[in-house]
Amino acid sequence: MVDPRPFDDRDGWIWMDGKLVGWRDAQVHVLTHALHYASSVFEGQRAYNGEIFKLREHSERLHKSASILGMEIPYTVDQLNEACIDVLKANNLVDAYMRPVAWRGSEQMGVTARGSGCHVAIAAWDWGKYFDEAIAAKGLRLDIAPYRRPAPYTAPVHSKASGLYMICTLARQHAEARGYDDALMFDWRGQIAEATGANAFFVRDGALLTPTPDCFLNGITKQTVMDLARKRGVEVIERAIWPEELESFEQMFITGSAAEVTFIREAGPWNFEVGDLSRQLAKDYDDLVNGRIANT
Repeated sequence: MVDPRPFDDRDGWIWMDGKLVGWRDAQVHVLTHALHYASSVFEGQRAYNGEIFKLREHSERLHKSASILGMEIPYTVDQLNEACIDVLKANNLVDAYMRPVAWRGSEQMGVTARGSGCHVAIAAWDWGKYFDEAIAAKGLRLDIAPYRRPAPYTAPVHSKASGLYMICTLARQHAEARGYDDALMFDWRGQIAEATGANAFFVRDGALLTPTPDCFLNGITKQTVMDLARKRGVEVIERAIWPEELESFEQMFITGSAAEVTFIREAGPWNFEVGDLSRQLAKDYDDLVNGRIANT
């Protein structure tokens, strides 16, 4: 059952700047730099059966994202890993979604970030499937997003930075208002990029195709699914994909720590089947994260 309470009014513990604090006490000031200038980075990760999947990779990426934005996280990767485990235990969670976030504080106000400190918090909560399971089993319907992924020379596209998700929120809202589940985003060139919070995959003639992540995140789940496909002997092709090619693709699914492996049956004018390869890779991923097959 989904907790109906807002996220600032819940029971539990959040790790904040080196210590566990009560959930409702994890506060920041209204003049925090991150609130005004989007100077924050974050991770989304899941725990299964008490183990946080790809924890080190997520902590390393948080450090990388912060560095791209010119922030220095005052905790090592090992310290972040330990903090994530502490948060999971403190909240008595076994299966959970986790949100580490780093941001510039309220020491400085203005576009300049000089003198602003870097703060870190980690929260965890019980969060089931990202999309409604009954709908996802049949495949989601994607609208075409009204915004495009920016060029690498216009934004820090390889950082998991909060500011880059503004257009994702707008695209998702636009899609839902039109009766869709999510949106497919193109990049600044008009090539296929990703969904609003997940990487995209396609199947054609038994091969797995996915766009080259040169202006969006090369997702940890994306890399995991590619490895799983290769282990099954599936040809994996990472290249530029143009919209007109989608007519020839048989299957589509999206991947992410929150979305996991989610089937797509429609993206704009293009239709897809929920086929055997998509189902097999979804099962393989579920088996992997739940410890039923060896970690990649």
